[in-house]
Order: sequence, then C-alpha cells, then structure tokens
Amino acid sequence: MNQTGIQLARHLREVCFGGNWTSVHFENVMGKILWTEATHPVQGVNNILRIFYHSFYYVEALHGVLTGRELNAHDEYSFNHPPVHSDEDWSKLQMKFWRTAEDTARMLEKTPDEKFLESFTDERYGTYYRNVLGTIEHLHYHLGQIVILHRLLAAKALSV
Repeated sequence: MNQTGIQLARHLREVCFGGNWTSVHFENVMGKILWTEATHPVQGVNNILRIFYHSFYYVEALHGVLTGRELNAHDEYSFNHPPVHSDEDWSKLQMKFWRTAEDTARMLEKTPDEKFLESFTDERYGTYYRNVLGTIEHLHYHLGQIVILHRLLAAKALSV
C-alpha cells in the first residue's frame, strides 16, 4: 500500500495548485504577481522572488532524494535564485517549480508506506514522512508571507 504517499502528494498538489481548505495556493497567487513586483523590496524584508525561490528550493531537494540523489540542500544557498529581469524569466522560473512539484507528487504516490518510516538520508533528519510533511508545511508558511508582501506592495502603489 502507499496511502501515506497518496495523501502527502495530495497535500503537496493542493498547496501548489489548489484544492486545499484555505483556497490559497502558489499557482494562483504567483500568477497575479508581476516580475517587477516579485523583485521589488518590501520595507526592508525579503522580496517575493527570494521567498518563492527559497520555498521551492526544498521541494527540489526532496525531489532529488526521491530520485535517488544525495541530499544536497544548504540553507545558505536557499535564497540564491537565478536572475529575473523579464516576464519570460519569471514565467520560466515558475514553470520549473510547477513541473518539479508535480513530478515530486507523482513520486510520492508511488512510494510504499514503509519508506516513510525510514530515515531521510541520515538519522539526524528524521523520517521521510517528517521531511515531506515539513516541506509542505514550509510551503504553506512562505505562501502566507508572499500573500502579505503582495498586499503591502499593492497598498503602497495605491497610496502613491
């Protein structure tokens, strides 16, 4: 059986593409954000692009482990996004992440339940289950930040 993977895949898809009970998801939110907004600093905090990239950096790391690669994620690099100087750059970055998220969800669906009880590359990281669920929770957390930053940008534009 692989009920755990099916449920985790569903949750990953919901935060990325919709259907969760909050009715907020990355694809919809990011689709409303222009590249100029994404790269604009907001009151001295991270910009939307940095948070978006950081969020999916860990989905890419999870994807790599599920495909048999070594865990190669480091917090110090998790904000080092590629340059975004146009609509095309912004769109390409988003499409890359949507593909990675969907591919990761498909792999999770095929993962046997017992795998989720195993150590995630190293005992110090806990189980596969803990890491997959943590990655999804991390996405929700940063999605909320992105929504707030986008609202702050919109409010600033209206007040000018």
